[in-house]
Amino acid sequence: MAMDAQARVQKMLDHLVETGQETGVQVAVYLRGEPVVDAQAGLADPVTGRLVDHRTLFNSWSTGKGSTSTLVHVLAERGLLHYETPVAEYWPQFGARGKHRITVGHVLTHTAGVPQAPQETTVGDLGDWDGMCTRIADLPLLWEPGTATGYHALTYGYILGEVVRRVTGRSVARVLCEHVTGPLGIADDLFFGVPAAQHDRVARLEDGNWVKTMARRPADSLFFKAAPHSIQPSAELGNRSDYLAVDLPCAGTMTAHAAARMYAALVGDVDGVRLISPHRTGRISTITTAEVDRVLGAPVPKGLGYFLGLPEMGGGGSAFGCKGSGGSIALADPKNGFAFAFVHNRMAAPPADLASQVANEVRAALSIV
Repeated sequence: MAMDAQARVQKMLDHLVETGQETGVQVAVYLRGEPVVDAQAGLADPVTGRLVDHRTLFNSWSTGKGSTSTLVHVLAERGLLHYETPVAEYWPQFGARGKHRITVGHVLTHTAGVPQAPQETTVGDLGDWDGMCTRIADLPLLWEPGTATGYHALTYGYILGEVVRRVTGRSVARVLCEHVTGPLGIADDLFFGVPAAQHDRVARLEDGNWVKTMARRPADSLFFKAAPHSIQPSAELGNRSDYLAVDLPCAGTMTAHAAARMYAALVGDVDGVRLISPHRTGRISTITTAEVDRVLGAPVPKGLGYFLGLPEMGGGGSAFGCKGSGGSIALADPKNGFAFAFVHNRMAAPPADLASQVANEVRAALSIV
């Protein structure tokens, strides 16, 4: 069954590249703690002709939010933080302007009421951790915590990242390595900010239909307040070395194998490592809100730190994960002990977003319903 899945996925990726639907792509799958698919195809850099291999890193944008969420759950498992605790108890300055009632759980479910990023934020600002946290601490509420949901595109990473820093005394990137990527043996394959020595492994992004599709949204919409035009995801921004270097826990750069391995360790044992208890896995794979998202403009089921019910997840059940601008995604299905990651360098929006087709092929090959 596993050999059939590997062959079927490889054939599909080769076809997507040969027909020009993808430029470079990786897919990895774990089933009940074991790797069953690790496939790649195409060009990591169309300019130089560098091929994608298993070590190629892909800037996968908000797919990296899954790493932040996972880290928060690992720290909660160890009693270092609690979902019901107000953020201001860990970070007193954050309680300004009525935000003292926002809990860690509100942030995880995008119901905190502060989706808006500090306006005029530049790439240079993103790397000023203390400066960004000071500006975010001064943001006003847009709604009462827990009464609505709206995707916290940028603020998610800084708020949770600062909570992590406050409870551990170390940067979110270091704590991720200590508690998640290090124990799983993927510390060189999953990052917030990519070390300069690893930049030559990063795939070069291309704009497919992503930027054009996003530009159709109203210029004054909350979507562009959550992620201002100056830092909207695009190939131009994502290929900048200064952007890649920033430890930005609302985003991430990774291999598909590393992402799938991390998600597999959320739903089972991976070479002796299980990141959280089965009870906590049950909590994070339960929908807490499914109403219309005020930023994204559509109903998006969410749990504690992840989306649920996306097409790539089979459209229902308890599967959970995070999806990035341009179509990369990583997820886990606790019912079937299944973890899947799809990363690529051609930024696409539906209907050119192909991850769900690949995920469906994987499920068919593995007889997962």
